[in-house]
Amino acid sequence: MKAYRVAIVGATGMVGQEFIKVLEQRNFPVESLDLLASDRSAGKKLYFNHREIEVKETTPESFKGIDIALFSAGADISRYFAPLAVQTGAAVVDNSSAWRMDPKVPLVVPEINVEDIKKHKGIIANPNCSTIQMVVPLYPLHKTNPIKRIIASTYQSVSGTGIAAMDELTNQTKQVLNGQTVVPHVYSHQIAFNVLPEIDVFLDNAYTREEWKMVEETRKIMHDDNIAVSATCVRVPVFIGHSEAVTVEFTNSISPDEARRILSQSPGVKLMDDPAISLYPQAYSAAGTDDVYVGRIRRDVSHSNSLVMWIVADNIRKGAALNSVQIAEEMIKRDWLRPSGG
Repeated sequence: MKAYRVAIVGATGMVGQEFIKVLEQRNFPVESLDLLASDRSAGKKLYFNHREIEVKETTPESFKGIDIALFSAGADISRYFAPLAVQTGAAVVDNSSAWRMDPKVPLVVPEINVEDIKKHKGIIANPNCSTIQMVVPLYPLHKTNPIKRIIASTYQSVSGTGIAAMDELTNQTKQVLNGQTVVPHVYSHQIAFNVLPEIDVFLDNAYTREEWKMVEETRKIMHDDNIAVSATCVRVPVFIGHSEAVTVEFTNSISPDEARRILSQSPGVKLMDDPAISLYPQAYSAAGTDDVYVGRIRRDVSHSNSLVMWIVADNIRKGAALNSVQIAEEMIKRDWLRPSGG
């Protein structure tokens, strides 16, 4: 099997380190691995397949000879460096929000719209974590019974904000339990023993950017601008794993049993749905795993054609690193590494 020269941009961050882990665990065909980050992180040492690799500063020259570049260093970094990487011949899989809604850039969840990868011009965007885990189970249902409307309420872990947020949750929890005053730094308010209905910035329409990502990205991934989507995204004091309560209105009536049958055969989905023994997805047990878990599937008593379900996934893995690596795997498998028409 051919091996590839891979670069990770943002290698010292949470998703960057998860990239390394996922590449190892999936035996990705790596010929060489370049670990790139900011000048502050240059010189740090990380391990890949028991081999120590020194982190280098990301520069325009970093991508010479690179076949695949996995980016997770923020939108500004991606906007600047991703086109430079493409110019040198690399295929970029970007985990930031920089390119997701660019009409020329595929936004891909491999279980749903893998064929979109073929259209890439050098950059493929990885969707937002909360969007990915929602559309993985909804799309197979949509193919059987077209979805008209989605209402999602998310319960998102602090790891979505990064290592500093996880440290803040730990420190604030200790402070509260010790009766000390909490001064928030990462979030607008205390996150320990609290929930915050504010993820990313507020827009003029009173939705947050995180909520609007779910609206726009869902339609783009599922190739259906007619799906009505509304979301409320909430940060909760959980370290890893996003949870979502999702109400879905279909064109025709669908029973919970029919939905379970479809989902039990759907790629990337694991059904956990037995209320009699309190079996349902939990963020704690989803952490460190690859699947999107679905449970508590029931009729929406307020609408005859609607179902309600509970969806959970590890936001750092399937919501970021794993999905990106799966995109790269599909590019290799289908010989789509080079840009369409290039």
